[in-house]
Amino acid sequence: MQAESQVVGYRLQSIDFLRGLVMVLMALDHVREWFTNATFSPTDLSATTSAYFLTRWATHFCAPVFSLLTGVGAFLWYSRGRSKAELSRFLLVRGVWLIFLEVVVTRCFGWAFNFDYRITAAAVLWVLGWSMIVLAGAVWLPMRVLTGVALLTIAAHGLLASIQGVRPAWLWNILYGRGNIEFAAGHNLYVAYPVIPWFAVMMAGFALGQVFRWEAARRRRFLIRAGVAAICLFAVVRGINEYGDPAPWAAQKSVLFDVFSFVNCTKYPPSLDFLLMTLGPAMLLLALIECIEFHRLLPVVIFGRVPLFYYVVHIPVMHLIAVAISYAKFGSAYWFFRSASIAEFPSMRPPGWGYELGGVYAIWIAVVAIMYPLCRWYEGVRRRDRSGWLSYL
Repeated sequence: MQAESQVVGYRLQSIDFLRGLVMVLMALDHVREWFTNATFSPTDLSATTSAYFLTRWATHFCAPVFSLLTGVGAFLWYSRGRSKAELSRFLLVRGVWLIFLEVVVTRCFGWAFNFDYRITAAAVLWVLGWSMIVLAGAVWLPMRVLTGVALLTIAAHGLLASIQGVRPAWLWNILYGRGNIEFAAGHNLYVAYPVIPWFAVMMAGFALGQVFRWEAARRRRFLIRAGVAAICLFAVVRGINEYGDPAPWAAQKSVLFDVFSFVNCTKYPPSLDFLLMTLGPAMLLLALIECIEFHRLLPVVIFGRVPLFYYVVHIPVMHLIAVAISYAKFGSAYWFFRSASIAEFPSMRPPGWGYELGGVYAIWIAVVAIMYPLCRWYEGVRRRDRSGWLSYL
């Protein structure tokens, strides 16, 4: 019994560690967007540099891994003696809560610092919320059916890209099309993360949660085999270059950039290649770190224990840093309280704004350093206070 409890401890720490690592990388992506002075897309191989491309590419793992682990976490929560009714109700309420956080809390008090609802973006919390709502219904399916639906959606959703002119357009944008929805005169909701296939990634994570009840050696073997299989399948499908991603890879100016083209897969919406490329290594890493006993106060582990708190708080931290820098350099910061257009959302930028990549990394380190004591404090609050409402943040 003691050996099994130790395994459980390591296992949960491995999930916390990977989730925390994802949160740290996510902050890098957000800081890059806020503070870079680059005028090109980091994944535009005709203009980018190796450093910019790799900085952006590394953060591609964040959304799919976090969505997968959210599904795993839902199964583990359910496996601790809850009923399906309790699980379904929890997922439904939490899903609605995440959507509210996206369109109200982080929009007004994090990204934009204004209440100008002519422009609103539906991003990560939005799609996680809708995925939880879908999962709230899917948990009533037999596990084999749920798993089959998840894997089939991940594998075949690329066929939807050929569908044109779906009506109503706003519903198609929410489900798969991705784009702007003008829901009232002059008021726009830009859907960056459509529900398909993200809900399937979370459902796949829920199915994967069963693996974490297995004996440790069997679990590691499965994770390694599944991870290797996903990576190999990615290499084959991407190599064939016919199906799996709407943007085929092509020869570039150098061998290194040939490799960049190969791994430069479509995230919006996430293609089959994109999900294989990111989730395969994630399962391998879970297997490799499972037997490591991380220190309880290791920053990455702390971040992984309170990921939603980290997400919600790190946005205004970045925004406040931008305001402070703007006041110091320009004597004003009104830009960071205005959202002029969808292209400039969440806020405008001062003329000459931004830093080279070294400056971006320095600000990223500062943001992560600020978040550690805040997350450590909140993790302590949650550990001491088991109030039900705290499970929603």
